[in-house]
Amino acid sequence: MLNYFFDNELINYSSKEITDWREAIFESCQLLINKNLVDETYAAEIIRCVEEHGPYIVIVPQVAMPHSSEDSKGVFGTAISFTKMKQPIQFESEEEEKSAVLFFTLAAKDAEAHMENIQNLSELLMTDGLVEDLVATKSIEDYQAVMQKYDL
Repeated sequence: MLNYFFDNELINYSSKEITDWREAIFESCQLLINKNLVDETYAAEIIRCVEEHGPYIVIVPQVAMPHSSEDSKGVFGTAISFTKMKQPIQFESEEEEKSAVLFFTLAAKDAEAHMENIQNLSELLMTDGLVEDLVATKSIEDYQAVMQKYDL
């Protein structure tokens, strides 16, 4: 799956100094917006869901999976993009401190594709050492080294 992000030019190493989680979600949607797979309303919908339900998108430490429902009006195609923020983004949570530096943003036109994306991404993230190696990357060249190391 690491090859998928690379081959489809869905990797973004953000150069922005982002500290606000809302801005981070917009940044993580940017590649999908640029490829006309989603529009800005999709990012706004994700933000609304996080405001309403809390930081459910932080799925494991250091990893966020921004997504909304499969019937979102702002989604025009199916894809996942990868964005690495310059620094960890703090999310507001009553129970615990939640932060993420890796953002895997999902867009899916139908429920089946949505669940398939979540499953594929979950399997990828269970690979021992992968999250730590991706957190340590700073460039597309570093990403390619991780991609070769894991051959995923």
